[in-house]
Amino acid sequence: MTTHDDPFVLAGRPYRSRLIIGTGKYRSFEETRQAAEAAGAEIVTVAVRRVNITDPGKENLLDWLSPERFTILPNTAGCYTAEDAVRTCRLAREAGVGTLVKVEVIGDEKTLFPDVPATIEACRILVREGFQVLPYITDDPVACKRLEDLGCAAVMPLAAPIGSGLGIRNPYNLRIIVEQSRVPVIVDAGVGTASHAAEAMELGCDGVLMNTAIAGAGNPILMAEAMRQAVEAGRKAFLAGRIPARLYATASSPLEGLIR
Repeated sequence: MTTHDDPFVLAGRPYRSRLIIGTGKYRSFEETRQAAEAAGAEIVTVAVRRVNITDPGKENLLDWLSPERFTILPNTAGCYTAEDAVRTCRLAREAGVGTLVKVEVIGDEKTLFPDVPATIEACRILVREGFQVLPYITDDPVACKRLEDLGCAAVMPLAAPIGSGLGIRNPYNLRIIVEQSRVPVIVDAGVGTASHAAEAMELGCDGVLMNTAIAGAGNPILMAEAMRQAVEAGRKAFLAGRIPARLYATASSPLEGLIR
């Protein structure tokens, strides 16, 4: 099984890589580019309110991450109302970035948990306007189902608070979300190391989005490579089908035909 045999299809477009990376917190745009390449990423997400992709008169991230090489996924990080999120997405569209957007509407400054009602409202407006919407949301199966029914192109439940590195706190909710969803499920936020990324994929998630886990590592480029390998390994393990977990041992060798 190769990535070509098992494409990741998002908003009707196939991708080889199931790892999406953020572009914040790196020391330079050059390091951002190196990390994206080491991760094998084909989609990179950009905070429109924090990173310049709209003003050609200033240093522009798109000079380092070409839209011809990467799908640029603008996000609404820093928005605390549905109105601000919608306005930010419209700004990205007007700048020619496209209509595939990641919607974040934050409800709490300490935990950065999403405001679920405001997220749903922003997504309702954006879907109606023709955007392909990827909402950052709690690991709540009901909220994820509601967003799917609105017409979102994927759902992006958190594993843990943004930047916490705690890994998947509620694998059981994620399993329910995966089982019920007809759109891709992308774990977004809380991944800290490669084993967390592999676990998300082993649960059946379609992809993983991360920023701090790579950008904040001691060696971001090496961590990006580790995350790429973890996502690939986790996906293959899910497709292979793991053995059932049992309380007691089972012999690795057959018991029949033993020499007496």
